[in-house]
Amino acid sequence: MNIQEKFGNKRILIWGFGREGQSTKHFLSRCCTPACVDVFEGKRDGIDEDAYDFIIKSPGIVMEEEHPKYTSQTEIFLEEHRDRVIGVTGTKGKSTTASMLRHVLGRCLNKKVILLGNIGEPCLDYFDEVDDETVVVFEMSCHQLAHTKVSPHVALFLNLYEEHLDYYKTFEKYFEAKTHVTAYQKADDFFFVGDNVPEIATKARKTVICFDETPAYELKVLGQHNAYNADFVYTVATTVYGIDGESVREALKSFDGLAHRLQYIGEKEGISFYDDSISTIPNATIRALESTPHAKTVLVGGMDRGICYDRLISYMREHDEYFYICSYDSGRRIYEEVSDLAYCKYVATLEEAVALAKEITPRGMACILSPASASYGYFKNFEQRGEMFRQYAGL
Repeated sequence: MNIQEKFGNKRILIWGFGREGQSTKHFLSRCCTPACVDVFEGKRDGIDEDAYDFIIKSPGIVMEEEHPKYTSQTEIFLEEHRDRVIGVTGTKGKSTTASMLRHVLGRCLNKKVILLGNIGEPCLDYFDEVDDETVVVFEMSCHQLAHTKVSPHVALFLNLYEEHLDYYKTFEKYFEAKTHVTAYQKADDFFFVGDNVPEIATKARKTVICFDETPAYELKVLGQHNAYNADFVYTVATTVYGIDGESVREALKSFDGLAHRLQYIGEKEGISFYDDSISTIPNATIRALESTPHAKTVLVGGMDRGICYDRLISYMREHDEYFYICSYDSGRRIYEEVSDLAYCKYVATLEEAVALAKEITPRGMACILSPASASYGYFKNFEQRGEMFRQYAGL
């Protein structure tokens, strides 16, 4: 069924009118002729479901149960183009892996390769640009996957850690949303999955990627976690697309990485500063410290979403070679567990944290913003947090 057959002369409600909702309205006007298109931004109990044939929900809106009238940008796109889609999900590393994959395939294949999805480009903006020769790299968040009943031809599930518990309430529901990347795959599809992801029922050809067995890659981006991301890219490129390994390795060498992901932003007063504002979980902060040359000071804390910080707290107690500066709500919760340690400090804001870091970080060493927490409530997003870090550092 094409889009005109599906939505033509149908009554449609767009639920949520942020960037994706606005994209959906433009898509409907461009690609089909609905009977009506309305927009609603309230709670679900304010929707007259009988008045519409389809309700297209934006991904950030919580909806507990399934309902046949509800769909999403992701589902609409996959219903038409899933055979050309590589879906990338996981708690951490999605944007880097998707961008790295787009970079490698763009260099090694004689095809158009499009990067879209959670990384910032709504998929329906590209709906009518995809043809049989196009490869689509689609970064998929848990919210985009949650109510989707179609899976991509190639699925990557990088890793799984506690995240978004303010939205899903339980780790099990968060994981269940992520499983949709493979749950509806077919026997001739491909599923590449990290070794810390629990077992998922799938019909696809499955390959497990082991973090501790990651081969060496020559990369510009720092850390074992990025070598692990590169191993997913290498395996997909060679297995699915038949690209020779040496060509993939050469393409990986030239990948520059993304902003706010353990990004070196400069030196000031003899201190090297690294922006890892994308870090929203403890594992990311630990990896940042272990991956950064001459790391000495790390700034942690932000919105408290109730995730467990026991691993980070244990790490802080075991690694007194670093200074830890905590701030905001989650930082206060962490600091309460380590306040007896002289190398752990608490200040109220990021600005104060940077000022203290400049005082206590020895020259020739590095300071990292790696908050292990979301930015919301204090900053518009993690990008703004990273930019403010740069500004406070004087870079």
